[in-house]
Amino acid sequence: MFVTMPLFISGPEIFFIMFIVVMVFGADKIPDIAKGLGKGMRQLRDATDDIKREIHKSAEKQGIDTSFTKDIQEEIDKVKDNVNEVTGVIKRK
Repeated sequence: MFVTMPLFISGPEIFFIMFIVVMVFGADKIPDIAKGLGKGMRQLRDATDDIKREIHKSAEKQGIDTSFTKDIQEEIDKVKDNVNEVTGVIKRK
């Protein structure tokens, strides 16, 4: 009878972590840290997209069938659209 939670972190643990972050870095530094993390995540996503593109080009040059990846991507896009429909009314604008 265990309840599993994502990453095993609940509300009080997140609050405690945020409290420690504020104490260590100060409230004025948190936006700069978040901005840096956002840029880093964007660079990581761009790098992985470039790697995927290069692998796809190389596979096409070698004559490897990559049509199954398009099917997978279509299914992923459908799931994303369904999630956006559900969460669209919840998100702040």
